[in-house]
Amino acid sequence: MATVGIIGAGLMGKDVAITCAAHGYDVVLCDSDLSVQRSALGETRQLLRKYRMMSPVAAGWGTDEVLGRIRVGEGYAELAGADWIVENIVEDYAAKEELYLGLREVCPDGVKIAVNTSCIPITKIAALLPRPDTVIGMHFMNPVPLIEGVEVIRGFHTSEETVRDAEAFATSLGKRPVVVNDMPGFVSNRLSHLFMNEAAFLVQDGVAEPEQIDALFRMGYGHKMGPLETADLIGLDTVVNSLAILYDELQDAKFRCCPLLRKMVAAGRLGRKSGHGFYPYLQDGAVRANAGSVS
Repeated sequence: MATVGIIGAGLMGKDVAITCAAHGYDVVLCDSDLSVQRSALGETRQLLRKYRMMSPVAAGWGTDEVLGRIRVGEGYAELAGADWIVENIVEDYAAKEELYLGLREVCPDGVKIAVNTSCIPITKIAALLPRPDTVIGMHFMNPVPLIEGVEVIRGFHTSEETVRDAEAFATSLGKRPVVVNDMPGFVSNRLSHLFMNEAAFLVQDGVAEPEQIDALFRMGYGHKMGPLETADLIGLDTVVNSLAILYDELQDAKFRCCPLLRKMVAAGRLGRKSGHGFYPYLQDGAVRANAGSVS
């Protein structure tokens, strides 16, 4: 099978690694942070165990078999033999610029690069590489092993061959790709961040508690998660950064970040990854009983 190089071993990167390995790909998981490198395989094992309990499909994935296809790379030079590279680093253009300028020396001409970004335009990132035609957005949804849809974003220079290969790659992972054109936030995050931001304003303005807002979305619209539960899952720092990108790129006041979100990030309440966001969480990510409100 082909080799997939994954850059960024945070939650999203580990989820993509599990998904690729479960579908037969060899995976090289890279991160510039040594502490993240050291803990990546142990945390990936814990995530895989959770997904096997949550999904009948994932229940059939052999733990040793999946983890046996994943190795942690010590440097980006180890990506040289990859057929696909999936990038999942922080939603910060300066960090991405530094990364991609470095990849120019590593990536062979034939490698396809999937940018798993939330809001930064694919065309802007592709311009950092000598072959922008091989760069495409592949926005995996969280949690990656359990969500069927993948938003595939065609940049200005993305070739039709790259689009076809991205659709085939997504399909091989058991996903259903939906191809859209490049704009900041694409489709899913231009919509979802409006929901999350406005829900935070509702809490800030005292209109409703987080539990009430999320319950209305689940019961009234059939969503599996409400907007504030989703924000906690993504990470409130990531939501704030993404709203800043949407505001800067589109110059539209509707993306003005809710002050409560900024306040919570400053206080270290980032959501599940910090143990507390709009809801408090247990160590395994489950919502703690009697969550209470956020003010």
